[in-house]
Amino acid sequence: MANLDAPITYLFVPADRPERFAKALASGADRVIIDLEDAVTAKNKTAGRDAITSADLDWSRVIIRINDVTSSDFESDVSALRRLPVQTIMVPKADGQTCLQRVDDAFDNARKLIPQIENVKSLFALPEILSAHYVDRVAFGHLDFALDLGSGTDHEALAHVRSQIVLQSRLAGKPQPIDSVTVDFRDPELAEADARFSRKLGFGGKLLIHPVQVEPVKEAFLPSAEDIDWALKVLQVLEEDQRGAVAHQGQMIDYPLELRARRILAQIEKDS
Repeated sequence: MANLDAPITYLFVPADRPERFAKALASGADRVIIDLEDAVTAKNKTAGRDAITSADLDWSRVIIRINDVTSSDFESDVSALRRLPVQTIMVPKADGQTCLQRVDDAFDNARKLIPQIENVKSLFALPEILSAHYVDRVAFGHLDFALDLGSGTDHEALAHVRSQIVLQSRLAGKPQPIDSVTVDFRDPELAEADARFSRKLGFGGKLLIHPVQVEPVKEAFLPSAEDIDWALKVLQVLEEDQRGAVAHQGQMIDYPLELRARRILAQIEKDS
């Protein structure tokens, strides 16, 4: 089920590039993920931690992606970050509750976690991952997943995986999951098209790698003008005809479509 309060756009910024922190926060992204993992080389991990600890950040909008629990950098991340007012931590390569419990314990059981589903083991561990009370929602990492699976990275190759993530999130009562990045940041229209595909499958947000992707992706996840027009007409027809189920433009309008129409208008009202 859609959660109208859930963030849509999650913009990555490398932890060792502190000069980009303010720009990322000013980009319009709902959340900024300061990345200590893949975006930072091994020799710059310490510099990345130092940059985070010395930065003046809006912690209500900032997420930290730490290194995975099997990495030699994990304990260093914990030592540097545990005294900061971090509210949400992204956990890469989360392959089960044991991994997540280790992170939760390391941060004094006081943070929300966003596990990344990045391999086959994590996909099959989704029920236990999503059952953890400290898990906010999950995010898909399609590049690592395809590498683990030995598959392509295109929509068709991973549609079945994305569908499982959406279904398991719904079954667990969690907010709609966050889809993976669009690698080519030079083409905002591609990011928008990818986001529309994600929304169609049931995702509620998307990871981004460049500020130019923020607005097109947000646009893709919000109802279109056609959606709004349809919703208004549906509710008008139902208001004029009190029989419960009525015909409109060749469609039988009953409760599920009424609810969809009300959600569309509620989402627009929230965003305005």
